[in-house]
Amino acid sequence: MSDREVGRAKPRVPSGERAERKRAAIMRSARETFLRDGFDASVDDIAARAGVSKVTVYNHFGNKEALFSAVVGEALDQALSGTLAEAQSHLDASTDDIRATLIVTAQCWVRGVTDASVIALRNLVSGQLHRFPELGSAWRELGPARFFPLLAAVLDRLIERGQLVIPDVEVAVIQLYGLTLYPHLVYNSYGSTLDEGLTDQLITTGVDMFLTYYHPPGPARSAGASRAARAAGFIDLKH
Repeated sequence: MSDREVGRAKPRVPSGERAERKRAAIMRSARETFLRDGFDASVDDIAARAGVSKVTVYNHFGNKEALFSAVVGEALDQALSGTLAEAQSHLDASTDDIRATLIVTAQCWVRGVTDASVIALRNLVSGQLHRFPELGSAWRELGPARFFPLLAAVLDRLIERGQLVIPDVEVAVIQLYGLTLYPHLVYNSYGSTLDEGLTDQLITTGVDMFLTYYHPPGPARSAGASRAARAAGFIDLKH
């Protein structure tokens, strides 16, 4: 049976304790092999390192693309699940200090997305987009998109309370990502990193710029936005 024929087969996914051990071994092997050899890694090598047959690999995952997506998903979950929970706790907290909440939340994003294994897999995904564009969508859904509903929910609450004026929440979330998170992704794509001091400065001033732009006009502006504007010395060009 050829690799293509095996990859197209869709048998029932093995279950049970023994099958779970094999699946975990395949995932560990696949992660190491993909990071070492890229997406051109041999399924034979992955199977050998895991101590299973190639057919077993395909029985669990169907094809190499699905295995790669599973590896990416597991890596992101390991790196981001803790930061997601931390961000959720800060965003759910009842506080009027919007600035402090958003700063801590942005720190959670950056810490998770700049994890060394996440960066390595992201670069691997980027290099394969021309062959498998669906991997980009998978990366977005498993990574940054997981933070979107958390932040959108808290911004909606702040809008309802009159603490922020945001016509388009989706645009605002992307803008906050752009100010605090995306610089790291740009630098990482060139094999470079931002030091801790610059990271803190980008996050702090990015949140200040965000709040200064979206604060409500007049005396109803939030305490956090007022403090941010005074601290940064920004001129209000919007109102």
